[in-house]
Amino acid sequence: MADSQKVLNEAKSKMKKAQEVLEHELGSIRAGRANASLLSGVTVNYYGAQTPLNQIASISIPEARVILITPYDKSSLDDIEKGIYEADLGLSPANDGSAIRLAIPALTEERRKEVAKQVKATGEKSKVAVRNVRREAMDTFKKGHKNDEITDDELHRLEEQVQKLTDNSIKNVDKIVASKEDEVMNG
Repeated sequence: MADSQKVLNEAKSKMKKAQEVLEHELGSIRAGRANASLLSGVTVNYYGAQTPLNQIASISIPEARVILITPYDKSSLDDIEKGIYEADLGLSPANDGSAIRLAIPALTEERRKEVAKQVKATGEKSKVAVRNVRREAMDTFKKGHKNDEITDDELHRLEEQVQKLTDNSIKNVDKIVASKEDEVMNG
């Protein structure tokens, strides 16, 4: 089976994608610190078209708990403010006439624990995704073995490689989750 390397590369790529999705999802979880990715899902009705906020304004973090949104077109301030409210982030925008400030409230201990649980659950979903990729790759190799395209030794070697990829990917997911949990609990 000449395409076994292709299956391994595809599995590796899908596992990497699962980690990237995890990082993106965790980026939108509020940890009590200002983070521009909190606004990644915000769209604004800009001249009749739903436009991502980061395309019509610059987003900066002047202080640890403040996000500053400076529109390229000052006439869009009210639309941006409305878009933030509609995104239901739990943040109240303060419009000073030239920019919008979002103050990120500090998290209570109870809320920190809830958010940490949410982070863990998101990490578990990523691990499940990684394990599903492993299962797909293993099934493909077993099918090749059954059709006499892969020898017993080759099947064993390929399964070990897939398991090594899986172990590394799970380890990376754990690191990402631990880092976010630390940010939440000590942020």
